[in-house]
Amino acid sequence: MRKIVLLILTALVIISCGGGSSSSVEDVLGKDVKTIRAKRTEVETQLKALENQIALLDSAIAAKDDNAKLPLVTTFEAKEQRFNHFLELQGDVTTKQNVLIYPEMSGTLQRVYVKEGQKVGKGQLLATIDDGGLFSQLAQMKTQLDLAKTTFDRQKRLWDQNIGSEIQYLEAKTLYEAQESAVAQMQSQVDKSSIRAPFSGIIDDVIKDQGTVVAPGPGSEVFRIVNLSNMYIKVEVPESHLPNVTPGKEAKVYFPVLGDSVITKIRQTGNFINPANRAFTVEIPVPGKDGKVKPNLTAKVMINDYTNEKAILIPQSIVSENAEGEQYVYLIAADSSSSESVAKKTIITTGKTQGDYVEVLSGINNGDGIIDEGARSIRDGQKVKIHSNGLGLTTN
Repeated sequence: MRKIVLLILTALVIISCGGGSSSSVEDVLGKDVKTIRAKRTEVETQLKALENQIALLDSAIAAKDDNAKLPLVTTFEAKEQRFNHFLELQGDVTTKQNVLIYPEMSGTLQRVYVKEGQKVGKGQLLATIDDGGLFSQLAQMKTQLDLAKTTFDRQKRLWDQNIGSEIQYLEAKTLYEAQESAVAQMQSQVDKSSIRAPFSGIIDDVIKDQGTVVAPGPGSEVFRIVNLSNMYIKVEVPESHLPNVTPGKEAKVYFPVLGDSVITKIRQTGNFINPANRAFTVEIPVPGKDGKVKPNLTAKVMINDYTNEKAILIPQSIVSENAEGEQYVYLIAADSSSSESVAKKTIITTGKTQGDYVEVLSGINNGDGIIDEGARSIRDGQKVKIHSNGLGLTTN
């Protein structure tokens, strides 16, 4: 655009100065159409002559200025490095110790000893139910048990001294054992009036208030207790990754809501392929992170399914493809006839990608110089000028 404007201005100057014409443009504007057209043809001829002269000058400049004819490129050195590829999935946090606690007997919820958010230990008393007099019956039965035991002990001493009949000894023994069994059964019934924590955790919800009539069965849950110390994420992994996703493999877990991440390892892989989605389950433990990680929290999981200790990585943006579908990049080579650098097209084979980088399996060796910026505007065998050397790439 600047060149066209320059040409027009130059032509106008020449014309206005009378360059090759007896009249200027202004002189013919008031004349007939034939004269104006003749003047226009004359100006066009002068303009084409100027364009030809400028083209000759550009050719002369390009021939004499070595820097002007060499495209500028940047390069970086190919370096072998450890490459970890991660399979990206999404899952929810869950815990095996997240349960609803139901009463084991019917009655009035006599007293609640805990509140929501309270930490409790395994076996700790959470609430009691009115036992309807069972405790009193148990006390009476224990008294009868003591009497039966005393009677049996006396009969046993006499029997050991060959005093008394065998039937008396056996009756005392049977009565004592029967009473002992009855006390154990009653104690079991009384124990059901006490609601205790099945494991250590946090009381997440107190569902029934003190004074409520409760009974075993659905709809009568009293508490929800959750243990945040043994949580995990369960994700579905496509069956194609079965050989590479195994217990012990590293996994990065990111919690978008918390803006935090943890590094953990696969604890368990499923032994069943779901025919509906052709996937198997993977269990990944996650720490509680001071109580911030909650069950059902969404998490992004990255599982390390591939590692190459000596990988060469390059930006995907510099990889081109020819008509045969082959991928290629340009390397820097020395011109045998001069000290200048030459772009050399190299066919490559690529592997896995991670982010903006791709793994090169063949075609590039450790230490090769690879053209980065300017790679799209050069051709094979073209001399280039290296503007600056880039740095080696690093990725995790």
